[in-house]
Amino acid sequence: MSLNSITGIGNVYSSSVVGQTAVQSATMQSEENSFAALVESMKAKQNGETLSSSNVIDDGRLNGDYTSGFAGTYTSEADKNSLPTGAAANSVGVAYNNKTIDRTSKLYEKSLELESYFVKIMLNSMKSTLSGTGLNGEKSYAQKMYEDMLYDELAVSMTKNGNFGIADQIYLELA
Repeated sequence: MSLNSITGIGNVYSSSVVGQTAVQSATMQSEENSFAALVESMKAKQNGETLSSSNVIDDGRLNGDYTSGFAGTYTSEADKNSLPTGAAANSVGVAYNNKTIDRTSKLYEKSLELESYFVKIMLNSMKSTLSGTGLNGEKSYAQKMYEDMLYDELAVSMTKNGNFGIADQIYLELA
């Protein structure tokens, strides 16, 4: 190989590296600009300029929620004027006598979410008594996350079908 051919190869390599660096720099600048634009739009939305709650929440759920939720659980006419169930029906206080519950209201939906949170706490306490572990002696991060999602959905299902009456009591106290 002659010195000229080695120098030519070096120049090609050098220009290739410079070209790759320029592309990477341009890509990074573009990403920084779009991130800065995103931050500015979020700041504008926080000030209430362009954001409405209907854009953020659709039927009580955020984009990416993985649980089924309580929106649309009760829709019939009978649900608008129903009697308390569970613990609310069994309470000895006179305060709940002759009171009805509108299970189609947003207040009742939020009461169900709070009851579901209490059920999830109960399930987590029960889960902590189990001794099951992974093959290597401890659970992986993915396994822990999956179990947490599973218990979230189980809490929602138990709240919908369990008739604990906690949501009814919360609704009657707040209505």
